[in-house]
Amino acid sequence: MPLADDARAAGQSATASVRVALAERLAALVKRDPDVAQTALEVGLVDRAWLDEPGKHPFTAAPPLDVIERFLERSSERRPSFLARTGLSALQALSWRSEDGADGVLAPVAIVFTDLEGFTRYTAREGDEAASALLSAHHLGVGPIVRSRGGRVVKRIGDGLMVAFPDAAAAVHCALELLATAPEPLRLRAGVHCGEAITTRDDLVGHVVNVAARVTEAAKGGEVLVTGEAADSAGELRNVVLSRGRNRRFKGVDEPIKVHRATRA
Repeated sequence: MPLADDARAAGQSATASVRVALAERLAALVKRDPDVAQTALEVGLVDRAWLDEPGKHPFTAAPPLDVIERFLERSSERRPSFLARTGLSALQALSWRSEDGADGVLAPVAIVFTDLEGFTRYTAREGDEAASALLSAHHLGVGPIVRSRGGRVVKRIGDGLMVAFPDAAAAVHCALELLATAPEPLRLRAGVHCGEAITTRDDLVGHVVNVAARVTEAAKGGEVLVTGEAADSAGELRNVVLSRGRNRRFKGVDEPIKVHRATRA
């Protein structure tokens, strides 16, 4: 029934066009107010990919529990007394995910490690109190960026961070955005890798974690290094340029690792 098939195809095309048009109008409405857009991205009400290209990506991929978790993190950062007033401690509010039995499972993840170049010298020169204040301000700037890319800060490691993302593209974009959060006079460096790791509420364990850490150590201040696995997984990246990959060897890693330098286009 060629005519029926043609009519059905035309109807589906028209419906798709209407959906794209509605998505574009909604995205324009959200973008109209930068504060609304930032809040929606941070808590996961919308995904950045959808906001950038409405109609071509899902509206949001964040489960309801993730939305609540990001909201609590954002609220407690902006108003430290928020959780206390609700009768919850930060640990209680942000650790319930382990209760669903999914803690400690092997799962795919994209990992970003960050490090502040020059932090040890800064601490020796300015003192522990100044260094602590600098880190606190830095972490407040990091949180919104990580959440807006769908990631979570797994833990703080000295002056560095371990951050997890559901996909490599988000990890690369976030790593580049985090460069601007480095407090003067320090510079941030980051490494990105992906694969399977044992995931818990407060840690990631596995070979991919070790590789990501070693790659970060090899980066210079103001630089983001991305492994070949992460680059392949990320696919085409908007407004990002990856240098030609070259194989490098890292301490504690038997096989050579292909590494790219990521920069903004």
